[in-house]
Amino acid sequence: MNSQSSTTAAVQESSPRRRRRGNNFSGKDRAVIGGLVGGPTALHILFVWLPAIATILLSFVEWDGIGGISNMHWVGFKNYTQIFTLYSDFGPALRNNILWLLEFAIIATPLGVILAYYIDKELKGSKFYQTSFYLPMVLSLAVTGIVWDYIFRVNGFVNSVSGHETSWFGDPHKNIWVVLGIASWRHIGYIMLLYLAGMKSVDPSLREAAAIDGATEWGTFRKVIFPSLRPVNVIVIVITVIESLRAFDLVYVINRGKNGLQLLAVAVYENILGESARIGWGAALATILFLLCIGPIILYLYQNFKQDA
Repeated sequence: MNSQSSTTAAVQESSPRRRRRGNNFSGKDRAVIGGLVGGPTALHILFVWLPAIATILLSFVEWDGIGGISNMHWVGFKNYTQIFTLYSDFGPALRNNILWLLEFAIIATPLGVILAYYIDKELKGSKFYQTSFYLPMVLSLAVTGIVWDYIFRVNGFVNSVSGHETSWFGDPHKNIWVVLGIASWRHIGYIMLLYLAGMKSVDPSLREAAAIDGATEWGTFRKVIFPSLRPVNVIVIVITVIESLRAFDLVYVINRGKNGLQLLAVAVYENILGESARIGWGAALATILFLLCIGPIILYLYQNFKQDA
């Protein structure tokens, strides 16, 4: 009985201490914490969520951007129906975005992984290679488009050196492949750096254990190292999907997304800020693009968290 009562007393004494320990923040501390948390949250809601919700609502109205709310007319799903049936650029734009995603997923991303694998082996000159491959990421996509436009235009660098007048951006059936090569040139270095950082953080004992078990170097990477890079894989998949579907700057700088380079992001821009000023169509296209971006990401994250549960 004595031990039981002493335990109860100790718990009763510790409870106020715990409550007092949780109330150590002064009013000034709470104000600072509230500002650090509430400020970014408010900005995020103001500049991300409210415009996103407003865009979804605008996709159900007909509006030319002139006048206020009184000039908006609710049309329901009419904008979506017309986009799928009447908008001739929607099919090519969606196809090009899918090609962009497949190019990044099947070619550019694996090449980035391979580069990271070899640079991680501390080969001679690896720092130079690492810097060289990542250097394109320093340039914005708009600047990248300007540089490559000067290289591949009819009177550009390539044709001047070769002595021919090849129209690299003139064939609507080949334009997308030239631009995809340029985009991949930039994307490969980014993927390489992400995986290289992940490989540097892998526990060396895993490599040693695999070597003791007789695993080859490639087998160690495929069965031990790469599976341990699961967080990096999630980041890479999210980045690849988003970068592929929101591509805009590169093609707009080259030829404003025309002549075989139609993309959904360019269609959004042209419908909202172009001469036609079809705000409802532009908002509907933006909503479709948002759903295409967020859908695969949510599905992949759900599968990963489901396996962890």
